[in-house]
Amino acid sequence: MGIGVKFNLYVADYFAFVNKKMGGDLDHIREVGKYFVEVWKAAGVDESKVKIIWSKDLMNDFEYWDTFLKVGKMISLDRVKRAITIMGRKEGDTLEAGQLFYPPMQVTDVIKMEIDICQLGMDQRKANMLAREVTKKLGLKVPVAVHHPYMLGLQGAPGDLKNMDPDTAFDYKMSKSNPKSTILVHDSEEEIRKKVNSAYCPEKVVVGNPIFDYMEKLIVDDKEAPITIERPEKFGGKIEASNYNELVAMYKEGKIHPVDIKAYVANGINVQVKPIREYFEKNK
Repeated sequence: MGIGVKFNLYVADYFAFVNKKMGGDLDHIREVGKYFVEVWKAAGVDESKVKIIWSKDLMNDFEYWDTFLKVGKMISLDRVKRAITIMGRKEGDTLEAGQLFYPPMQVTDVIKMEIDICQLGMDQRKANMLAREVTKKLGLKVPVAVHHPYMLGLQGAPGDLKNMDPDTAFDYKMSKSNPKSTILVHDSEEEIRKKVNSAYCPEKVVVGNPIFDYMEKLIVDDKEAPITIERPEKFGGKIEASNYNELVAMYKEGKIHPVDIKAYVANGINVQVKPIREYFEKNK
């Protein structure tokens, strides 16, 4: 906020409807949307400093659909089908006609909300590229596309997600549709430790290892800062590394056991999840 960026949090209820989330039940979808807002609040988002927008409100305007049709005239059917993977679908899947609306609806959102920076996950990259192409054709402001990386699922991956095609990497990301691959904000400390302890974490292997993915993206804020892993004296005492890269090197050399790195990561995740979990325990 200090640098003049105004942030919109978009609750895309009609997109979830088109994509058959919650069985395509709009009432249930909107309850989940309200829940998402509560999760953001629990995570520390200040409602007074962001604008929460629902697609049902944005779409309740003829101008939205006028823009939607203009966007549609700028995109071939083949281009829409190539972008359909943003819904978690594969090219060639049997689709309902309404699902073809999904990509041009996302472009229309960008235009109607006058977005300067489209910030979405890597799975939505094709939508942002489409928005950049269409806005340029229409002579409108072309948005900057910013994509956050996938969080690797607990099952691990056969390589580095950064080097995979985004559609292939999608199959290995943490997903709420597969609870076994996922840490949830309601998980108890015991559940977090159990999930982390059962996660893929082969000795000396860092690439495709979710434990190191969480270390890098969630736990370690400063990669140059020293890291200490507490461990009982009977197992060798605490482990100390001068920085994150040294810790990685130690693991690759077999100087750190998966059990020890998992304990450190489980504790770090629990520290982040605990305030959210407690918020919902107090506000059932």
